[in-house]
Amino acid sequence: MMADAIPMPTGLRAPDRLAQLGELSLPLDLFRFGLQWPRLVTAPRGDGRPIYLIPGYGGSELSMRPLEGFLNQINYDVADWSLGRNKGSVDPDIARFIEVAEARFADNGGQAFTLIGWSLGGIIARETARQCPHLVREVITMGTPIIGGPKYTSPGQRYAKSANIELDQFEREVHDRNSIGFDQPLTVLYSNRDGIVGPDIAKDIYNPQARNIRVDGGHLGLGFNPKVWRIIADTLAGEG
Repeated sequence: MMADAIPMPTGLRAPDRLAQLGELSLPLDLFRFGLQWPRLVTAPRGDGRPIYLIPGYGGSELSMRPLEGFLNQINYDVADWSLGRNKGSVDPDIARFIEVAEARFADNGGQAFTLIGWSLGGIIARETARQCPHLVREVITMGTPIIGGPKYTSPGQRYAKSANIELDQFEREVHDRNSIGFDQPLTVLYSNRDGIVGPDIAKDIYNPQARNIRVDGGHLGLGFNPKVWRIIADTLAGEG
């Protein structure tokens, strides 16, 4: 699906120094999260659908284990992406993940997957939905740099150097790719306190079906945040 022509966003910037320092409050956030666990007791039960969890840049499957355990507990068939640590090789990882998903798709009777991606993992989820719509039932992203790719993230310059990319050119390529929309349901979680991927670039402005939902907490805590987990559970159950 080709989205209506959308001008490339301007005037964006990476999170400022204060927001970046806010990520150091993760231990405090984790303590606060502990007070919110009761909200998960009443989370709706799932229908057993297959789900993939895709970690963010630098993260491995271990970073998704807590969310995986919760979703398994409420009756979903959850698997990790099976590719180890996310090292930021986006296009090769999309191709490799599609191979993994195709194999599971063949084994599970052709059930399409819900893809849940954290940060850069959300880019892989979105591109899989775009390239292989038969594999993807729904996409949920958490703090994903949708606009501009790495350009407006706090580690963007470092990532660009390691990946040998020119950020302005890459921003244009990301915009062109995003402008080719997709049809699957899309839930986009972002935080105004995100010190790595700012809220303006973590929102979806390209797909009309996108539900942009603000949550509280830093980027590094999104995958452990009970409010995020409850939104995911409600979304999967059609109650979001």
